[in-house]
Amino acid sequence: MRRVMARWRRSGNAAAVGQQQRHLRRTALRLALLAAIAIGLGLAGIGALPLQLHRGLASADLAVLLRLAGVLLLLLIPIAGIYSLITQYAFWEGWLDGLPTPDQLFAPAPTAGGEALEGTVPTIRRYLIYLDGIHQRASDHPPRISEFLDLLQSRLPPDTELLRGLETYTVMPVSLQEDKGSRWFWQRLFALQENHPSPLVQGLCAALVQANNVIKVGISSDQRYGPILNYELALKIALRLSEAGFTPDAGAELVLLGYSGGGEMAMGVADYLRRLSRAPVRIITVCGVFSANQILDEVGAILTVVGTADPVAALGRLLYPGRLPWFSHSPWNRARQRGVVRRRVVGGMAHNGSRGPFSPTCRQAVVDQVMAALV
Repeated sequence: MRRVMARWRRSGNAAAVGQQQRHLRRTALRLALLAAIAIGLGLAGIGALPLQLHRGLASADLAVLLRLAGVLLLLLIPIAGIYSLITQYAFWEGWLDGLPTPDQLFAPAPTAGGEALEGTVPTIRRYLIYLDGIHQRASDHPPRISEFLDLLQSRLPPDTELLRGLETYTVMPVSLQEDKGSRWFWQRLFALQENHPSPLVQGLCAALVQANNVIKVGISSDQRYGPILNYELALKIALRLSEAGFTPDAGAELVLLGYSGGGEMAMGVADYLRRLSRAPVRIITVCGVFSANQILDEVGAILTVVGTADPVAALGRLLYPGRLPWFSHSPWNRARQRGVVRRRVVGGMAHNGSRGPFSPTCRQAVVDQVMAALV
């Protein structure tokens, strides 16, 4: 991995990646601050828990709730943050198997007599890559998101392929419960979530998954540790593209479609994916929560689809003040000044739930906005 990354250090973008090893060796003094930020963000992402409170609290449920909440806030979330940083370091040192190096990606297209075969597969000129929100725990999407993606798939022209089921918040191309270092924990947590009779306990288990993924969003936005995580995700996407038949320099474009925290992951991965694939990249976010720190100079276009009843996406501008207009030199505002950022509003749309972008009420409007952006 070090030999491969040495070639990347020749460019300005890769130089930022090259500095991360030194930063990772000095993480001890910064872990407390990162954990505190992660806890705050995690609490902001706990959407399932308040929905259960109206059912009332029996004394036994309250005792379980208090114990789990204490463990969640004081132990498990900081451990999840520390583990996330450790896995970045392990990847950088080449200790983890499962992701290819750039020179192993994109096998040459089939040829006959030195010329590429024609007519063997439909010509794909666009790959639409969906990156899920912080609720994601496996490659399978929840029913509402699957229905949204099915509707979107039915509207796509034959020359556009939708890639779905990417594990956005793990290092390797596996789900949380398949991660070698932490699957023992996630398997037990998911069993508790599915089998415990208390909706409060189920809600806390879901909140821990969200908190873990929020930490990944925070790392992606961090200028010290984010480049490694974003490079990892770019490799995962490139591997999936290679499996789908994509080849560089074939004229196809890549469009990243990120929901909620997936919007930050799309922003973070865009430039690395562009370099790996040697293809133009665009970004679409739906109810996106993202920073102002990412490398957007070569991104072709950015569309943000937001709802008028979505306080979570609006909170992103406060969490990442570089998006505010008076920070004119932030990467986000430089992209706005270049005229590549567009904003579309869906009236009455919330961040999730019965008025969320995947609800029967709003998903048609969201699909319409995505399709309009692809034209």
